[in-house]
Amino acid sequence: MKDIGPIRPIGPIAFLFPGQGSQYAGMGRDLAEEFPAARQIFEEADTALGFALSKLCFNGPSDQLELTENTQPAILTVSIAALRVMEREGFPKPDFVAGHSLGEYSALVAAGSLSFSDAVKTVRARGRYMQEAVPVGVGAMAAILGADLDLIIGACAEAAEGQVCSAANINSPNQVVIAGDTAAIDRAIALLKDRGAKRAMKLNVSAPFHCALMQPAQERLAVDLDEIPFQDVGAPIVTNVDARAISSGAEARDALVRQVSQPVRWLESVEFLISQGVQSLVEIGPGKVLSGLVRQIDRSLRCVNVEDKASLCVTREAFGVSG
Repeated sequence: MKDIGPIRPIGPIAFLFPGQGSQYAGMGRDLAEEFPAARQIFEEADTALGFALSKLCFNGPSDQLELTENTQPAILTVSIAALRVMEREGFPKPDFVAGHSLGEYSALVAAGSLSFSDAVKTVRARGRYMQEAVPVGVGAMAAILGADLDLIIGACAEAAEGQVCSAANINSPNQVVIAGDTAAIDRAIALLKDRGAKRAMKLNVSAPFHCALMQPAQERLAVDLDEIPFQDVGAPIVTNVDARAISSGAEARDALVRQVSQPVRWLESVEFLISQGVQSLVEIGPGKVLSGLVRQIDRSLRCVNVEDKASLCVTREAFGVSG
């Protein structure tokens, strides 16, 4: 990544929130130990869920943390804990927010559309619904690197043979994840390798997310989301399904429903932010997955992350925040 330099003077700022795959045992621990604002969020999560999610984040074990119904609320909680610390530290408010899949819930909490308590309970149910939608082994996902999107879409259509096989995460010009029935994904991998993809490899995931096989999960989640109040957003949120900014609570709820079975259009979302003059982005939550994708999309963008005390200090300096 290029030298960060001062961020504050450079146009609109976007806050980005990661999704599943960024989790690790130990995440959030030093934030909770050091900052009361972070500790309060972990306590709120434990109360809302009725079990010690905080201990799972801080200590693992990894096999329990990686269960989808635990992973999703854990990542959201760490992300919002980091955000609350940033707010107390005096960071500027974002001009836009966006989140990758699950991260869209974090983004909506950041934008004031969704309460943290409602979000953490909903994403735990979301994880369970997604896991239960497809029996283990029936579905699969694969990462395709170094292949044109049109080539990938064509190979998926050819490989489907009446089954589900489609783009699930359009992450960057060089990285697309596909999802669907296991046999169809295997056929697509073989086709794409033959047609020049740099890499085509199955992912170790528990379910085929963001494809038509998730329709049962989408229907169950829609019922839950209908029971939750959504406020209009305080900062425009760029949604996964449409890759454009929305401002109303009704649009936010609809986007969360549709994203379950539709692809994450991350590349287009970042391109939209660029079109709005955004040059400075902060990834808030565990890991640096989104920072890496941003770099693949446009190396001129300035992207930093906040996931622990050390990265907070680096980002504080980049923003000129005194702390």
